[in-house]
Amino acid sequence: MKSITIHGIDDITSQQLQITAEKLGLSLNKTIKKIIQEALGIKPTEVSSRRKDFEEFYGLWSNKDLNEFNDTVEPLRQINPEDWK
Repeated sequence: MKSITIHGIDDITSQQLQITAEKLGLSLNKTIKKIIQEALGIKPTEVSSRRKDFEEFYGLWSNKDLNEFNDTVEPLRQINPEDWK
C-alpha cells in the first residue's frame, strides 16, 4: 500500500478535516482516506445520521397506500396527443 504526502494544505481545510475526523470518531488518516474513496466512487457515501432528525415527517407506505396513490395519479400519466401538435 502506498503512502502519499500532501503539501500546502491551508488552515481552513486542515481544521475542517480535523473537525470531520472528530465527528466520525476516526483518525485524521482514516478520515482523509474515507473522503478520497467516497469522492472517487470507490466506496459509497454513508447515509447521514441527520436523517433521524426528520423521521416524524416521513414514513413507509403500505401496499394499500401505494396502490391508492398510483390509482389517483394514473390519469396524470396519460399522454394526450393533442398537447403535442
